[in-house]
Amino acid sequence: MTTHSEHNANHRLKVRAHAVSAAMLLGLFALADARAQEAGNACGPVTIPGHYGPYDYVSERGKLPIVEQFHFTPKVEALVAGQSGSVGGDISYTLNASPNHHRALVALMRLGARTKSLQPPGATLSIECFFDRAIRFRPKDTVVRTLFGLYLAQIQHMPEAMRQLEAATILAGDDGFAQFNIGLAYFDLEQFDHALRHAHSVMKMGLQPTLLIDKLKSANRWKEPAE
Repeated sequence: MTTHSEHNANHRLKVRAHAVSAAMLLGLFALADARAQEAGNACGPVTIPGHYGPYDYVSERGKLPIVEQFHFTPKVEALVAGQSGSVGGDISYTLNASPNHHRALVALMRLGARTKSLQPPGATLSIECFFDRAIRFRPKDTVVRTLFGLYLAQIQHMPEAMRQLEAATILAGDDGFAQFNIGLAYFDLEQFDHALRHAHSVMKMGLQPTLLIDKLKSANRWKEPAE
């Protein structure tokens, strides 16, 4: 039987553990957001006076068809040609209207890789600034964090890339689909141990991350989870 004093001691330990976890979480987010905060002034406000938006790509999709119809058409997304101007300009307009527009961020990353530029032709800001705005707009969007991690790795900023993926992992919590996507990102960065841990975590959530498992097997990095 637990005594009153033992109960109080256990309670204090739990409170202390939660406080430590919270402190670690805040510290990690501070590191992950340091780059965005430093660039914040140069990257401008999230809300642009006189501009349509900003609207959340996840929860306010109904506001975005008018933007996508005139600026983020299939040919813009495929980087074939602009719709109302240049490809970079149309993607910029889309991201000004919806800073966390996942597909537009991916298209901008691809355009940067194709043009070998940190600020592709026609883009109104650097790619990093668009990610800065997306994170300031929706700090808990795990897809934005994951994409930013991939982009930072693409431009050889691995420590910052890893911090973004670590932040995304914490924010994802028990969202198996998000953890699966983060695991794929770790695999793409050849962080195989992290990818394996994510695969095991997703399996514990009752999902089967077949694609991630197959990728790890192809790299000879797969291990069955411990019983």
